[in-house]
Amino acid sequence: MAKKRAAQKAPKGASASSGDNSTLLAFIGVFLAVVGFLIVYLVKKEDDYAMHYAKQGLALFIVAVIVWVASRVLMIVPVLGSIVSTVLGIGLLVLWIIGIIYSFSGQKKDIPLIGELARKLNL
Repeated sequence: MAKKRAAQKAPKGASASSGDNSTLLAFIGVFLAVVGFLIVYLVKKEDDYAMHYAKQGLALFIVAVIVWVASRVLMIVPVLGSIVSTVLGIGLLVLWIIGIIYSFSGQKKDIPLIGELARKLNL
């Protein structure tokens, strides 16, 4: 009886292990942005779950670069530039944290405001 239970649990453990790898790669894809995308792309680009979050991390990085450039331009106006830069920076931090949390969920969820851009990346 115990052998049957052990045999039944083995396949579940194996699938959970592969799911853990996907989850870890998804986390790396969001957490490390460009480097994470490259890691996921080179290691396991056929894993839809990991690539979904790797693309989201890359899209978030692209948006962050655009925001950084825009905030540097806005620094011409001292107070306004600082306020806008701070608000946008906090917003990007929140989106990044949401992406990290979503990557551990086991479901493909889009990071708000970033998901549409990530879907347009044909990589």
